[in-house]
Amino acid sequence: MSFFLPKLTSKKAIDEVIKGVAEKVLVLRFGRDEDSVCLQLDEILSKTAHDLSNMASIYIVDVDKAPIYTRYFDISYIPSTVFFFNGQHMKVDYGSPDHTKFVGSFKTKQDFKDVIEVIYRGAMRGKMIVQSPIDPQNVPKYDLLYHGI
Repeated sequence: MSFFLPKLTSKKAIDEVIKGVAEKVLVLRFGRDEDSVCLQLDEILSKTAHDLSNMASIYIVDVDKAPIYTRYFDISYIPSTVFFFNGQHMKVDYGSPDHTKFVGSFKTKQDFKDVIEVIYRGAMRGKMIVQSPIDPQNVPKYDLLYHGI
């Protein structure tokens, strides 16, 4: 399903999108096209892209083609979804130790829509971190890996 969503294949392209998307939530899905969980998430993203077009722009980023951002956002697990608004990295408190990204696939289209709406409304009020509307049981659990500590 990822062929319905625009792909970013270089640092320059990612930089331009981060700087260029205004007054909308920018959604960057980091992963690989051949990964089954990424494909599951891509299906949710592509099915909601039209409904959310007034609030969000959604892009796919291959972790192998954007190693600088993969390291910067500490993408250890895929898929990982990162959110921006007007060039600012938006953080979401999912009840997990990492507020910088959503790791895994959203369980439902409605979960994804709810997150986008909360980020959009929070960002319009000047907030840089918002509380997740997703039921904690629907948030994938994982352990943070700290390298070199």
